[in-house]
Amino acid sequence: MLTLAATCAVAQPPSSFQDKSSQPASQVRPSALTNVGIDQRLNQQVPFDLEFKDETGKTVKLGDYFRSGRPVILNLVYYTCPMLCGEELAGEASGLSMLKFTPGKEYEVVSVSFNPDETPKDAAAAKQTYIARINEHLEHKTNGEGWHFLTGQQPQIEQLTDAVGFHYRRDPASGQFIHATGLMIVTPAGRIAQYYYGVEFSPKDIRLGLIEAARGNIGNVVDEVLLYCYHYDPKTGRYGAVVTNIVRLAGAATMLILGGFLIVMFRRDSHCSEKETGRA
Repeated sequence: MLTLAATCAVAQPPSSFQDKSSQPASQVRPSALTNVGIDQRLNQQVPFDLEFKDETGKTVKLGDYFRSGRPVILNLVYYTCPMLCGEELAGEASGLSMLKFTPGKEYEVVSVSFNPDETPKDAAAAKQTYIARINEHLEHKTNGEGWHFLTGQQPQIEQLTDAVGFHYRRDPASGQFIHATGLMIVTPAGRIAQYYYGVEFSPKDIRLGLIEAARGNIGNVVDEVLLYCYHYDPKTGRYGAVVTNIVRLAGAATMLILGGFLIVMFRRDSHCSEKETGRA
């Protein structure tokens, strides 16, 4: 039952706690998933003063990872999870490896365990695994300085999970956790900008999300055009095409091409007229 519950909790949409009486029987969530999911807290400030241990055992504050002025990818997992968390971290590493950005240079990644029984040793083992995974395809290899794996005590964990809208519970029989999965992109000021659900993450969405969260401080002109054409939809946790903007951009491109063609033709006609006048 736990396995089924965990599987069903992979990607819960925002505000997934609904009145069962208003849903068809086929859509009623299993009792194991009651109060489990992710509520979007867009623009919520993450608590900078919360203390955790990093993978080396050093005491750190969450706000330490925002001092660089870079956007932060934040996710809540537990490193000894037998199923979902490993899939999420692998999907995260795979998505990040396809970016042209490098952790610690254009952005930071912070993974926090919500299991208070885990230690920096668990975090260090997870870091070794997923840094190796991200370096498989990353253009500019990372030594791991930009991806941080944290553990903490229950009071700090609860404050963080409450702040970001992450709801989970522990199964008393097995000791495992029933939870959803997803990433959050947080602005350099510590405000939650976007949520991405599931265990696989689109590199395009992550790249655009980081650029938008950084307010244009990273990326290039092509990225700015893409942001104009694509808009983040909090309901789906993905970027979708904005038809009106695409039409406007296409119209502007057509006018530029047509204008350029007319200028070339006008200059050609003028040149031909000058030659005919000279011959006369």
